[in-house]
Amino acid sequence: MFLRNVRLRGLVLLALLAGGYGSASAQGTSTIRGVVTRTNDGQPVAGVAVTVRGTNLATVTNVNGRYMIQRVPSGSQTLVFRWLGYAPTEREITVSGDATLDIALEPKAINLADLTVTTASREPERIVDAPAAVTLVDPRVLQNTAPTGQAPLALAQAPGVDIVQSGINDFNINARGFNSSLNRRVLTLLDGRDLAIAFLGSQEWNTLPVALDELRSMELVRGPGSALYGANAFAGVINMISLSPREAQGGKISLSGGELETYRADGRYAMVFGEGRWGARVTGGYSSSDTWTRSRTSADRLDLRREYRPALAEKDSNLTPLNGPEAIPLQGQELGPLTGDTPRAAIGDRDPVTAAYGAFRLDRYLNNSGSVVTAEVGGSQTENEVLVTGIGRVQVNKGQRMFGRAAYNSENLNVFGYWNSRESKDPQFSLASGAALLEKSDIMHVEAQANRHFLDEKLRVVGGASFRQYNVNTSGTLMRPEDDDRSDKVYSGYAQGEYSFSDKLRLVGAARYDEGDLFEGQFSPKGGIVFSPNENHVFRFTVNKAFQTPNYSEFFLRANAAAPVNLSALEAGLRANPQLGPALAGTPVGALFTNSAMVPVFARGNASLDVEETIGYEVGYKASFTSSIYMTVDIYRNNITNFVTDLLPGVNPAFGAFTAPSTVPESARAPLEGAIRATLLANPATALAGRGLTRTEDGNTAVVLSYTNAGDVDQTGLDLGLGVQLTPELRADGTFSFFSFTVNEQLTGDQLLPNTPNRKATLGLTYEGATNGFDASLTSRFVAAYDWAAGVFIGRVPDSQTFNATLGYQFNQRFRAYAAGTNIFDQQRFQLYGGAVIGRRIIGGVTATF
Repeated sequence: MFLRNVRLRGLVLLALLAGGYGSASAQGTSTIRGVVTRTNDGQPVAGVAVTVRGTNLATVTNVNGRYMIQRVPSGSQTLVFRWLGYAPTEREITVSGDATLDIALEPKAINLADLTVTTASREPERIVDAPAAVTLVDPRVLQNTAPTGQAPLALAQAPGVDIVQSGINDFNINARGFNSSLNRRVLTLLDGRDLAIAFLGSQEWNTLPVALDELRSMELVRGPGSALYGANAFAGVINMISLSPREAQGGKISLSGGELETYRADGRYAMVFGEGRWGARVTGGYSSSDTWTRSRTSADRLDLRREYRPALAEKDSNLTPLNGPEAIPLQGQELGPLTGDTPRAAIGDRDPVTAAYGAFRLDRYLNNSGSVVTAEVGGSQTENEVLVTGIGRVQVNKGQRMFGRAAYNSENLNVFGYWNSRESKDPQFSLASGAALLEKSDIMHVEAQANRHFLDEKLRVVGGASFRQYNVNTSGTLMRPEDDDRSDKVYSGYAQGEYSFSDKLRLVGAARYDEGDLFEGQFSPKGGIVFSPNENHVFRFTVNKAFQTPNYSEFFLRANAAAPVNLSALEAGLRANPQLGPALAGTPVGALFTNSAMVPVFARGNASLDVEETIGYEVGYKASFTSSIYMTVDIYRNNITNFVTDLLPGVNPAFGAFTAPSTVPESARAPLEGAIRATLLANPATALAGRGLTRTEDGNTAVVLSYTNAGDVDQTGLDLGLGVQLTPELRADGTFSFFSFTVNEQLTGDQLLPNTPNRKATLGLTYEGATNGFDASLTSRFVAAYDWAAGVFIGRVPDSQTFNATLGYQFNQRFRAYAAGTNIFDQQRFQLYGGAVIGRRIIGGVTATF
């Protein structure tokens, strides 16, 4: 109960104090304007980020290379100019009135050691100084990935990352092993908002309310991160920050289309008004595409074998049939006749997978130090995407997500809050059972964070507190009425301190405490040493502890797990037994197991689950060899305990062993119950029922599969990254990752697999023509084969060699044409067992800015 005394009014008070602080610091201001050109030909450069160091003041150059920053504090200021393909440039200027500052940028590749990240420490720092394994996605990668609408592909070249795809937009991103079909071990943030679905805790990547090329930055931190980010930063953190109105002034429209009947439109308009005191941004977009997902309804149960045959070698193509055909086909299709070569095969055209989004943001610039108050609202809607889950595939017919966000950001204090909602506007359908599934959920979060420097900047401290409330209602389709329509709260507090003994040595320490209605209080510490023999070489050693909470499905699920079991023959045999039969005389025939001919098989949550825990040890090295070569080395060893298992029989203490009906005499009950269990366990076909046969809360008989905590695993890995600037316009990048694991303890029947390959690598070439307008890339990803086990889907994922390519041409400052191809050689592969076989997709389009 430690943090339950934290009240929202305390956070509101911090916000009021912040507002007062901002007002008190106001002083004389001026406007700086100018033109940014290229050194070699004097042509204007659009899109250059212009910032005033030490403030939140920022803008970008327009199509004519012009910029304007209003409300710049008087005195000495440093302006920083950055953009792709040009050397970062700084200029000092003494501001005593309106001023003009024109800059000529030199075409040159960016030195990666000069890049700045914020996620590892919740404060800006050079990427080489960050006390964690951090990847900053190149803005050109964001630009080239945006037309696909597949945000996870922007991380495909990052070291140590597992990315698996099913269909068009069902992605799972993980780092360092133990992936799953609904992965939530990597916390995903957009402008501070946790994007996870409340019920499942996973991501819906096609519901982002902003295009990828409207992001200021996208960072990935690999390794446990609960010390700063709390629950579910178990294997890492993805942090995305969108462009502010000042950084995205003007308009942009992007149109694209291509294979799989794909078409997409994105638009943005942003402006600054009111003498520089206000900024506004509007974004919106729509996409539609066919999918690689296929129906699996054929009566012969061989749809998965036929679907996977192109992806497998001949010796591996004889897959075990599905446990049963799916009950319903994909939207737009219907069941075929019960005759022919493939009876009950789906016929007709699939409905397209569509997504639409829109958002409006308003900024109020409070004073000349860059303090900003932000309000933003938006939403997205997706139709017909299919998700692979532990109990089978689920199609989201129409899901709608809305959000609202408010924030105060200043140099030393940030206060923000948000509301996320998700609602099934049309039912989601379990393809396996045909059941309609509903969800209406809300997440409300408020947080305050402060940072200060002490002891002549030697000590840097960041601290904060947060409150979060979940509201979840499935209308009885996924949870019992007694567990449904619920509200649960989480309280958190955290702090991190960094002390610099010298320019070469820093100590880092952090801790966080989280407490919630559904889990006991969790303390997550972190410690680290960072040693820098010089500014381009950094060594670090860190220790992190993290945890992951079970999701609502694991706590409270109630759903059909399989077809009912017919135990009529078992009952008949017991009645014929001369010793046991007389005891059943008072029990109606067919009622020994409530309805012996149809004993339901349920998947049930376990309300007594504990959190999963990990402690990780990591040694890292980052180096920038001149301005042309950048290298990272990360070696880690993690211990993970208390896994939430797959669905298993007989593990939930709420469901004990089957008990005989009250009509059975007391003296005969134990022998009868023992005979039932022994008979079922003796036959492999009924062994699962033997372990899971029980009575539910209403007294009826059922076979129950549920979750529990079990398992102890050590995992060890190595992630390497290397970037070489071959020429000022051509860059090569590569990564290699090795992973191994040892199971120290495992529950019988549980498939404790990491669902990740022991080897994977990437190679890429990027061309950036600073003067001829062309840009291009060719990237590849190599993944070794590995075993997969997640819920009902258990099998082997084949090795893959995937190549992606992009090509762009900037006609002038206003128009750009582009093409993007994924899996350009059309290698047929599935990336998670139970997912779709992914093929090639090539699209092209044009972007206009104004």
